[in-house]
Amino acid sequence: MDTQLRETATELANVLWREHTVYRERGGGFVIRGEHIQRWISLTPTGRRNEALVRVGRILEGGTTAPARSEQIVSLSAGTSELAAACRRLLADAAAGPSGPVRAQSAGQGRRGSKGSGPRKVKGRHTSFTSWVVIVCVVGVVGLLAYASTTR
Repeated sequence: MDTQLRETATELANVLWREHTVYRERGGGFVIRGEHIQRWISLTPTGRRNEALVRVGRILEGGTTAPARSEQIVSLSAGTSELAAACRRLLADAAAGPSGPVRAQSAGQGRRGSKGSGPRKVKGRHTSFTSWVVIVCVVGVVGLLAYASTTR
């Protein structure tokens, strides 16, 4: 799988960009860097036969890489031209995204849905019902202790 992935990455790099660098990353995948367009493509094995996770991201000033902006699982049994077309789509998606600063996501965190998956935003100061219940209970316990101490 390792040699097949390296050969695929090299062929893909030759099809996509004239100027490129292909290297192996720590996780066992291969990265294609296109310094002239400030983009990178990563091919990582998925654990299934003839499949790879293709991720695309930007290269920042100074040569550091930003987190992936787009990703897709592709079949390695498809031809190089089909893989190149998938990479071009991912590159177009990454280029069409916001050009502001890219924030890193933790490893277990995926993209959030638009409804109900993020934290609730409350405008202004607001004390929730649960907070009021806790406050009433604390006041009750303090009042009970004060009453018990004065009756002795």
